Amino acid sequence: MFDRLKAIGRGFRRELKVYRLVLLHHRTPRVAKLLLGLAVAYALSPVDLIPDVIPVAGYLDDLIIVPLLVITALWLIPRDVVDECRRAVGPL
Repeated sequence: MFDRLKAIGRGFRRELKVYRLVLLHHRTPRVAKLLLGLAVAYALSPVDLIPDVIPVAGYLDDLIIVPLLVITALWLIPRDVVDECRRAVGPL
């Protein structure tokens, strides 16, 4: 189980590197950059739509809003840009 958690952590770090490269890429649309920036800001911000002290619902907004912003941003970015950034980061 510990190995699985380590693999998830490595994958998460890799994806963050990919998103950083995507944000810096000149072919990434501005709207996608804005959405990725909002996702990062919302994930790191202490201010939430629903405070985290409320059981379940407090974390549920984080689990819905952040992935939705990332998925929407990736949908707007040309596939070859994302693939190029993934190749630049390298394998897990």
